[in-house]
Amino acid sequence: MLPRSRTLPSRIHHGVIEERHDIRRYLQVEVQPKPNTETEAINIQSNYSKCFDDDGRLKRTGSFWTATAHIITAVIGSGVLSLAWAVAQLGWVAGPAVMLLFALVNLYTSNLLTQCYRTGDSVTGQRNYTYMDAVKSILGGKKEKICGIIQYINLFGIAIGYTIAASVSMMAIKRSNCYHASHGKDPCHMSSNGYMISFGVAEVIFSQIPGFDQIWWLSIVAAIMSFTYSLVGLSLGIGKVAENKTFKGSMMGISIGTVTQAGTVTNTQKMWRSLQSLGAMAFAYSFSIILIEIQDTVKSPPAEHKTMRKATILSIAVTTVFYLLCGCMGYAAFGDDAPGNLLTGFGFYNPYWLLDIANLAIVVHLVGAYQVFCQPLFAFVEKWSARKWANSNFVTAEYEIPIPFIGVYQLNLFRLVWRTIFVLLTTLIAMLMPFFNDVVGILGAFGFWPLTVYFPIDMYIAQKKVGRWTSRWIGLQLLSFTCLIISVAAAVGSMAGVVLDLKTYKPFKTSY
Repeated sequence: MLPRSRTLPSRIHHGVIEERHDIRRYLQVEVQPKPNTETEAINIQSNYSKCFDDDGRLKRTGSFWTATAHIITAVIGSGVLSLAWAVAQLGWVAGPAVMLLFALVNLYTSNLLTQCYRTGDSVTGQRNYTYMDAVKSILGGKKEKICGIIQYINLFGIAIGYTIAASVSMMAIKRSNCYHASHGKDPCHMSSNGYMISFGVAEVIFSQIPGFDQIWWLSIVAAIMSFTYSLVGLSLGIGKVAENKTFKGSMMGISIGTVTQAGTVTNTQKMWRSLQSLGAMAFAYSFSIILIEIQDTVKSPPAEHKTMRKATILSIAVTTVFYLLCGCMGYAAFGDDAPGNLLTGFGFYNPYWLLDIANLAIVVHLVGAYQVFCQPLFAFVEKWSARKWANSNFVTAEYEIPIPFIGVYQLNLFRLVWRTIFVLLTTLIAMLMPFFNDVVGILGAFGFWPLTVYFPIDMYIAQKKVGRWTSRWIGLQLLSFTCLIISVAAAVGSMAGVVLDLKTYKPFKTSY
């Protein structure tokens, strides 16, 4: 096992360390001190432009379809499963209306954000490789630090939330089979710890995939899985409504006095639950934080922001239809008793094999979604470490390991250790706080306003030089302020939910 040679040194480009491989393998010509003829010089330049983009990096190969797959993988996550519960808190009027509102806000702000991938000109300007790079180059240093703290805490939290969701789905498979075998006589309670550890082991392995551009296949598989379990949930909801021969639910949401697992719903709890449902819906659309990273995989021409605008429109349109159908049909099927997780809350018991397929699809999807969200965090820590300890072989050296039928894997010891520690930490915290709905609500509330609304709007105003107190500026600021109020309200509601759960909580001993 030998360290990979570096014929050209690493260099820092706008705060991002790039590694250059030997240019001769891409140009496929002998390197000479100077070209002997003008034709030879043109050929070298032509070969260079075919292999590299305008920033000197290898040609990006992402397309409209791969970008759409990445976004759908990021958007249709575990959040879809809590939407029936969220609609149940708000009712038939406010539930779908709020969901549509979140979709429109995300669509609008995502379009603003795609125009910030390049600083200055959106076609020829300097590229921003990450969300933080865009904030730094357009808004400046202080806001970059604030954005970085919020973004990476949110990504860390999402990893915890996905670990909880995956373990709940794995347990649901075991429980549905147990329930079926006992003909409903055994309550089939069990601990989630072993399932969280299993998910963590899988993520340790997949986390060794070096970069975002190399997980496109995982995103496509995950996107297919998300459609699978969403369709199963929708089909079961429709079947339940047909069985009931009526649409359950009310215009104003869950009724005061309804008995739930957390106790009887009071006026105060009704308010907290309604606010928490806003966080759940916000979380269901949380993908803006990785939009720039996805855009950086897209080839040009056409201009990257044009491809991403189309991908964003299609992705949000598709996911919103799914969300409305899954959330509304789940509410129509169960009314006030809609479970916090549609496919694991045991609102459905049969056909148990179909539930098993759906929950297996959830687990596979979450394995991929975990990587889509964590790769930007992995990349940030590794680039910072490479700058900090540029002469350390432990941090910078890569070793070539041949893998049969796959090719050569570039092993980096720092990447192996750091990413493994990260997965272990998220798994441990998930085992300490396995509250699916509360964690989802807090994450949605914490990340929605700053990352989905405030920074995209602020960057767009600076980028396009929108004048103060113009009608456009006032409209953008009103949108931002309104979303801030919604985020604060959702955070308060979700924290109240955590306080209620902690009253009956025992660390590492939670069972379902």
